[in-house]
Amino acid sequence: MKLIPTILCGGAGSRLWPVSRELHPKPFIRLADGQSLLQKAWLRGAMLPDVVETLTVTNRELFFKTEDEYREVAAIPGNQELPNRFILEPFGRNTAPAIAAAALQIAATHGEDACLLVLAADHLIADQTAFAQAVATAMQLAAQGKLVTFGIQPDMPETGYGYIEADLDSPLPLAGEELGERVGLPVLRFVEKPNLETAQQYLASGRYLWNSGIFCFQAGVMLREMQQHCPAILDTTRACIAQSRSATGKGFSQLELDAAAFKLVPDDSIDYAVMEKSSNVAVVPCSIGWSDIGSWTALGDLTAPDAQGNRIEGEVILHDVNHCYIQSNQRIVGAVGVNNLVIIDTPDAVLIADRSCAQDVKHLYARLKADGHEAHRLHRTVHRPWGTYTVLEEGSHFKIKRIEVKPGASLSLQMHHHRSEHWIVVSGMARVVNGQQELFVNTNESTYIPAGHKHRLENPGLLDLVMIEVQSGEYLGEDDIVRFDDVYGRQ
Repeated sequence: MKLIPTILCGGAGSRLWPVSRELHPKPFIRLADGQSLLQKAWLRGAMLPDVVETLTVTNRELFFKTEDEYREVAAIPGNQELPNRFILEPFGRNTAPAIAAAALQIAATHGEDACLLVLAADHLIADQTAFAQAVATAMQLAAQGKLVTFGIQPDMPETGYGYIEADLDSPLPLAGEELGERVGLPVLRFVEKPNLETAQQYLASGRYLWNSGIFCFQAGVMLREMQQHCPAILDTTRACIAQSRSATGKGFSQLELDAAAFKLVPDDSIDYAVMEKSSNVAVVPCSIGWSDIGSWTALGDLTAPDAQGNRIEGEVILHDVNHCYIQSNQRIVGAVGVNNLVIIDTPDAVLIADRSCAQDVKHLYARLKADGHEAHRLHRTVHRPWGTYTVLEEGSHFKIKRIEVKPGASLSLQMHHHRSEHWIVVSGMARVVNGQQELFVNTNESTYIPAGHKHRLENPGLLDLVMIEVQSGEYLGEDDIVRFDDVYGRQ
């Protein structure tokens, strides 16, 4: 049976601000080994047997960033190079529409018997072997026409997760080898996040599992269940796909959902829309080292503590400090006489929180978003299809950026009404369109772009182009841009 790992990459990760931002959400956070949560999710699926391609559902603003992440890990010797399929959403509509679009695409491409393995892009699974065994069990159940969810064996009365009540008395028969403890069980019900007393009862009963948000099913089975339980979601998603643009290339396919049609799709989670209503759901109990990395406390726990219980990432100087998690990748952080704190330092924001209040960081994110502050949306370093730019300094009527352009990449042909730009090439070579001129600018050379001039920047070389841009003018916002031609299809 064909297997297609289907990665859902979205959300804001507001509890992991200031590292997580709207355009750099939790899946892109790098762990101590240098890999992002998204890269780990892709590798987790790609390493399984019977995989024919991967499918990622994400926001179209994150597409090029996601492609870069996959390209980086696929290039590591020994890793499997698989075709990558993308479904690009104009905005979030929760997991039910995302899974509907994925099932429709896979059924049309690989047939209704093809199996989707739905993975969150921002979870961590430490035991790949146990995970692969759980997937093998889930695929057997999926072949029997079941909607399969993965239930995590709880080891504490956690109040931050939803629970699944399993029917321990009616294990589902599986063909083939003896699977030992790896069995499938009918699902009696899904339960919302409980209070502590209820969670303690769940743990003591042995009948409840944490809801991991991982699913496995045949495309056709999910489509039939959606037609029964949430036909409006399925029908509007199908209509949206019919109006959407698609593109294919070598080892690559992309469906960009039409914004006007997608707006008509109801917003709902797959749990509410299908799983809680269906009588055809099975759960695979598993212990796979799963975590949803839902707070700085959870992320900090991935780092080994020192003798005082401190978990440190970066250059940190401590005196009389205990049980703190401190992360800084840019500057030295000093701490004296503090206990039980989370301290996260980024180039443009610092978070200080009591470890017991780590879940409440989301309120800071919400406040920044409500106030329209860019710190909820962007870092100083911003990723674009062609490369990155980093804001080094800005003040009244000026802004200084460091710009990196990938080999062969090109910015749009554009114009600014309110600002002029000075470009100084630090390394590499630039091809520049400046009004009616086209010229090459080499290392240690510069050029000037007056306001109102059409211009384009391109890297014609084999190495990264690095340059400093100095903007000056009465308005320096990123929305002061008129695009005339863009190879990435941006307006």
